[in-house]
Amino acid sequence: MNLNINGTSRTLETDPERTLLSVLRNDLHLTGTKYGCGEGNCGACTVLIDGESVRACVTPVGTVAEREIITVEGLANGDKLHPVQEAFIEHTAFQCGYCTPGFIIETTALLARNPHPTGDQTRAALSGHICRCGAYARIIDAAATAAGRTGETS
Repeated sequence: MNLNINGTSRTLETDPERTLLSVLRNDLHLTGTKYGCGEGNCGACTVLIDGESVRACVTPVGTVAEREIITVEGLANGDKLHPVQEAFIEHTAFQCGYCTPGFIIETTALLARNPHPTGDQTRAALSGHICRCGAYARIIDAAATAAGRTGETS
């Protein structure tokens, strides 16, 4: 099976029914994508597939062959972080950091479809993600900064 991950073509022999999350973490050692609930409910495993956010824990790898897969590791351009990643750092939009990759990927997808979302649109887009540490206000502020707005919750 041929996978296009973070701009690199990778050929793997694997069961097409395995989850994309399992292949990313165990076979390709891309551990930024996290296992959270295993049911697609928490958002920790979110990746981009052809620009759309997808839960990797419930996505059979066979369904994404030949499609463009971007993980949190693939957002940076060399040593230059993606603007969403920079905004999350600027706002310390994490505590333990476990959920952060999923929030960053979802925010990236949101801004690709709507470069100037309102606060309500941002909250709605991120509502399917769980931050067990409760850093939601800083996450929303980071998303606002990445969208060119400031002062969402402050």
